[in-house]
Amino acid sequence: MKLIIDLSRFKKQLIAVTADLIFLPLTFCLAIILRYDVVNLNLFLSYFWIIVAAPIVAIPIFIKIGLYRAVIRFIDQKIVYVVIFGVTLSVAVLLALAGLLTHMAGVSRGVFGIYWVSALTYVVASRFLARGVLLHQMGRRYTRVAIYGAGKAGVQLASALRAGREYMPVAFIDDMKELRDATISGIKVHPSNALADVIEKYGVNEILLAMPALNKGEQKKILNSLEHLKVKIKVTPPVESLVSGELRVQDVRDIEIEDLLGRDQVSPDLSLISSCIIGKSVMVTGAGGSIGSELCRQIIRLKPSRLVLLDMSEFALYSIKQELKSINEGYELGVNILPFLGSVLDTEKCQRILQSFSVETLYHAAAYKHVPLVEHNPIEGVRNNVFGTLSIAKAAMAAHVKYFVLISTDKAVRPTNVMGTTKRLAELILQAFTREQSHTRFCMVRFGNVLGSSGSVVPLFRRQIEAGGPITLTHPEITRYFMTIPEAAQLVLQAGAMGTGGDVFVLDMGEPVKIMDLAERMIHLSGLEVKSKSAPDGIEIQHVGLRPGEKLYEELLIGGNVEGTEHPLIMRAEESEVPWQDLKNILEEMDLACNNFNFEALRNLLLRAVHEYVPQCGIEDLIWTEQQRQQATSQDKSPSLQDTNFLT
Repeated sequence: MKLIIDLSRFKKQLIAVTADLIFLPLTFCLAIILRYDVVNLNLFLSYFWIIVAAPIVAIPIFIKIGLYRAVIRFIDQKIVYVVIFGVTLSVAVLLALAGLLTHMAGVSRGVFGIYWVSALTYVVASRFLARGVLLHQMGRRYTRVAIYGAGKAGVQLASALRAGREYMPVAFIDDMKELRDATISGIKVHPSNALADVIEKYGVNEILLAMPALNKGEQKKILNSLEHLKVKIKVTPPVESLVSGELRVQDVRDIEIEDLLGRDQVSPDLSLISSCIIGKSVMVTGAGGSIGSELCRQIIRLKPSRLVLLDMSEFALYSIKQELKSINEGYELGVNILPFLGSVLDTEKCQRILQSFSVETLYHAAAYKHVPLVEHNPIEGVRNNVFGTLSIAKAAMAAHVKYFVLISTDKAVRPTNVMGTTKRLAELILQAFTREQSHTRFCMVRFGNVLGSSGSVVPLFRRQIEAGGPITLTHPEITRYFMTIPEAAQLVLQAGAMGTGGDVFVLDMGEPVKIMDLAERMIHLSGLEVKSKSAPDGIEIQHVGLRPGEKLYEELLIGGNVEGTEHPLIMRAEESEVPWQDLKNILEEMDLACNNFNFEALRNLLLRAVHEYVPQCGIEDLIWTEQQRQQATSQDKSPSLQDTNFLT
């Protein structure tokens, strides 16, 4: 049999009219029986024309006041007022007709009073009964959800869910005393300590957190309390993002790692964030990458005179160019966007671009950053990360760029891999150049993992959970710092404005996160369990071993010399430096090693340049590494090559 919920709206309205056509006369008959306390056919015949007229009078009135237009699934107590008005008006008209035609001879006014009460009861009860049937049918096919938060956002969300065909709200969860045991839009409010019972009683499949005004810390506490319930948790976006004033089904999203971190963003210092950008010519290298593209999005909103984009990837450059064009036109910013395909290794091209467009501020985000890939391709990693930085820095100095900001990484601190070592070497190059000249102010901004970047662990875990597992984890003790891409980019822009020359800025990444805990929480908040003896069908977590060059723990500082700045999340570190002449000699030899594909020599030079570099390896290799480092540092520091054009 076809379910009522599947019928067209017109057919549902037709059923409602037909029901009133049948039951309103029967309701009048019931009123006669109650008034005279007898069932008498002659008595019914004396009221016959009034019984027939009851639905004929009432139905047009119900149509006029919109009673049949109401969507039964969405009705609440407000419909009672509509019904009272409609029934009262219909009884009044019926009574007026009776008085006009019969002058009330043989007709009891008490019958009309009883009919008014009976009709009210029938119409209201029939609508709520139909609503219950429809919701019951919905409950079989729709996802049953409890909404955590019975405020404005929660009520809006419940209304939006009922309008769709995916979710059915069955309970509100809220600890406000004023709302305890209340019913809102036909949905009962329960306290949070009754959640387990609510889930069992109503068969709840998901919990939707509809408290957008909560800060991240408060939201994290609630998520912690929900984790053990083994139902899927979703959240609404922050209240400031709900610009329309109405919460929609599509606004509800899965739990993100930033929800689990409980980290609130600090409002940006506009005087800092804009001093290097507003009205200036700005360039971003690696503009199509994760960090580079977000820098571009934030920079263009600050209205530079022009924004120059440089990237080697045609697709990445095209994508960010189209996105920036849309922002530029949508906000009528009038920024001149100039995309260039090319590499930072092309010094002459970069210098011509910088000079031609009078670039004043340069953000250098172009780099190879995937640790295992760079570990397997060390020569390309050195070429791009070290010599690429050297090339663009020399071009910037030649073009008299005023501000140069390097996007660095926490993996540059006591690196165990080639990628981290190349980034530390890039820092050393800029520190050395700072001591050689004064026009270009070089600074570096060092931070940890950014959420949503290419290679991020979070989307990988999510895909693995959706596929039913297993989750692949390199090591049970591995920990990482995390920050959102927009927050990282925003802090980079502010830190760049504070640079005085050779500064190493470190962003406050909060508390490090144990990746094992993160994986387990993502599983629990997806409504699933970690595989164990008690849950053999759960999601398995497999430990596959550390990847080449990977560390268990990341650090943000090499030494202990760090001081605060005018921004609470930005610190200035005092790190060791290498004089340019010494560094230049190493770079010359490194260039030769790359050209000859001599990885052995290249590794020795990396050990010599970055004293904190300890390649991840076995104990035998560690002894060999230390011997090579001592041998490298004891060598004559004089140049082993004649100056090349690239390094001069």
